[in-house]
Amino acid sequence: MITLNAQKRSKTDDVKDIRKNGSIPSVVYGAGVENTPISVPAIDFKKIYKQAGETTAIHLDISGKVVPVLIHEIQLDPIRGFALHVDFLAVDMKKTINAHVPLEFIGVSEAIKSGLGVLVKVLHELEVTALPADMPHSLQADISKLVTLEDNIFASDIVLPKGVILAGVSDEVVAAITEVHEEKEAEPALDLSAIEVEKKGKKEEETGDSTS
Repeated sequence: MITLNAQKRSKTDDVKDIRKNGSIPSVVYGAGVENTPISVPAIDFKKIYKQAGETTAIHLDISGKVVPVLIHEIQLDPIRGFALHVDFLAVDMKKTINAHVPLEFIGVSEAIKSGLGVLVKVLHELEVTALPADMPHSLQADISKLVTLEDNIFASDIVLPKGVILAGVSDEVVAAITEVHEEKEAEPALDLSAIEVEKKGKKEEETGDSTS
């Protein structure tokens, strides 16, 4: 299991100073752990988050005390996108948990390849139940099963690793193919001003003829 080092901090510590020193103000709470303010190195956290995401358990080493946790919530800077604050959820490795696992769409759909339709991703994650050690980082949805417009991929079609159980509705649609509708070219608009000018010209000619 991946390990991330952390340091305890005081609630009165200036979070701006913590960030200036290259760390992220954080907190850990959950199974067997009191709500504890900590800080973690920003560079290390970024690397580990890419590997673990929010569904893979990691070890949080808090000044020598190792706690199994999930990266539970991240507060991001709205402009620059870096982590401002992180919540770590301590978990009991012997008890199952529920998590929303991201879906990774793989394969080639014959319906898309032939131009019959386009892929519609109805779901982007699935809720599953598993022990923390068995919780997957992602799940794969194989779109090669989509051959016609009538084909769908359901939640029950997603292959789950050993020890992982679907927590949501099994017949929920994950992905489908929708028909491509060609847009008709708009007909050129009728130039009413030209017609008006033409009519006006004819009237003037008629008036001229009658007065001559």
